[in-house]
Amino acid sequence: MGTHRTFIATYIMASGRNGTLYTGMTSNLTARVWRHRTGAFDGFSKTYGCTRLVWYEPFAWVVEAIRREKQIKEWKRDWKLRLIEQVNPGWLDLAADWFQENDPNWTPPAEPD
Repeated sequence: MGTHRTFIATYIMASGRNGTLYTGMTSNLTARVWRHRTGAFDGFSKTYGCTRLVWYEPFAWVVEAIRREKQIKEWKRDWKLRLIEQVNPGWLDLAADWFQENDPNWTPPAEPD
């Protein structure tokens, strides 16, 4: 699935295994995941606790990521669950080790507005 470097991606956040799903796209996955985790976004993902990154797909171009996001948002829930479980059968948080909040020299990733 790649690493957590800054890149364009379509992604799925979840509240837990088989929980509520949120599909999105971003040009900076690290910063976007941080914002979901900290509740910086008001709305669906914050309301339903979608803080766990369970799937992502990198892209070279924003238009490709947008196209994929729209495609996945149209899918039935079962299809989304299969997509996640193909690469992450344990529903692990793929960003679990990305952030070092307890390190005094660490600063949260910035996301362009």
